[in-house]
Amino acid sequence: MDSECTFLLNEYLVSTKVAAGLLVLDFLRREQRLTGTKEGCKEGDCGACMVLVGELDESGSVAYQPVTSCLMPVAELHGKHLVTIEGLNLEELTPVQSAILEHGGSQCGYCTPGIVVSMTGLLLDPTLPVTDEGMKYALGGNLCRCTGYRSLKNCGTTLAETLAGHLDGNRLKNLIKTGVVPEWFDTAAESLRGIPEPSKASAAAPGKTAQFRIAGGTDMYVQQGEHIPAANIELVQTPKGITLEDGRVRVGAMTTFEEFGRHPELIAMMPRLPHWLELMASWQIRNRATVGGNLVNASPIGDMTSLVYALDADLELVRPATDERRTVPMRSFFLDYKVKDLKPDELVEAIVFDASKPNERINWEKVSKRTYLDIATVNTGARFTVSATKSASKNSFIETAMISIGGVAAVPFHAAKTCAFLEDKPVEPQVVRDALQVLDGEISPISDVRGSAEYKRVLTRQLVLAHFIELFDLDYAACAEVLA
Repeated sequence: MDSECTFLLNEYLVSTKVAAGLLVLDFLRREQRLTGTKEGCKEGDCGACMVLVGELDESGSVAYQPVTSCLMPVAELHGKHLVTIEGLNLEELTPVQSAILEHGGSQCGYCTPGIVVSMTGLLLDPTLPVTDEGMKYALGGNLCRCTGYRSLKNCGTTLAETLAGHLDGNRLKNLIKTGVVPEWFDTAAESLRGIPEPSKASAAAPGKTAQFRIAGGTDMYVQQGEHIPAANIELVQTPKGITLEDGRVRVGAMTTFEEFGRHPELIAMMPRLPHWLELMASWQIRNRATVGGNLVNASPIGDMTSLVYALDADLELVRPATDERRTVPMRSFFLDYKVKDLKPDELVEAIVFDASKPNERINWEKVSKRTYLDIATVNTGARFTVSATKSASKNSFIETAMISIGGVAAVPFHAAKTCAFLEDKPVEPQVVRDALQVLDGEISPISDVRGSAEYKRVLTRQLVLAHFIELFDLDYAACAEVLA
């Protein structure tokens, strides 16, 4: 199915009719001959294909985010601003490029265009610090096998010094003035406001059922990337955004991981949430991946899935054609491997869960072969409601427990027996040891490329124990007898 879409490509307004599922990467290289955007892994892991995508925000300004163009369909570009490395190149080196040159941050150069794009994205985001640590955050999705990263991280301090006094106030105008981005960035918002609403080309063709529904596509394009461009696709257009009402948090299904991880209400619930999100995916992938898409993907080791599952969420489903709605608890949503309680004509519209109370504690843990940018071997989330001491014991009592585990069953797993055992018991080493024995009896991991069944069994006990150590400051040695 072809898609008619109009967008800004660097300084030019482009109207094109191409396959809706065609990757932005392939469109740039094959159709536009903009080959500075490199093809590397084509799975979102290397960052060689990085571009900036700008979208009008509520204030009427354009907010830019770096994303991997190998995981984005052209149909999503309608009404947006696509910036490639060619659009950032000026007659002279930009401050970003000069900093890379000064620190020797480029050798073979293949990854350098994507790195320049990510660094520029950092400067365009007023919420991120222009420091060495900020640079580390920005380059989380860029791999460089030649140079290493110390020289690139050091660019943060250099850019902070070079741009001192120009990162406050109207940042975009200051970045134009200092040569970080071209002058035509200043007129991008006006150009985007002149683009009409997207046509129905973004949905499945009339009379045909969509073969693929794209809600971020960060896994679907990896698995089906050779088939999607020629297929009949539908871009999921359910709401995004996070609201709090009557003690319940409502997360629009199209909310991205990055939006989820930055939301102040959620950080108040889970102070370590930003760190957890860094373990789940790079900044650039978090700008694409959606909460609803991760749940519907139904991977038994989905990182966001295990976290949201632990929050004991409900899923609000909708049939767009009739506006018919129903609510399904996550506990009953996953039926079998990749099988869900979701009808073919239904979409997940929102994820809803209780806001945290003062007597609640939430934690999430993950182990993978690589600490960052890797699929979990086992992940687990926990949410406990605790009460004051009920007896002479100095320990709190667990009123309710919810523990989710990924990687130990064909579906995201709720440790129901372990949770039932823990309820109305004090938080003390013997109770935790006994709970871990109950847990050992209810999981059934299998061996795969990420680890043997026995390794996953031991790892699961370790990670669930980590919840108690992190949330209740229990002594590891006192609880660890059953972990050998």
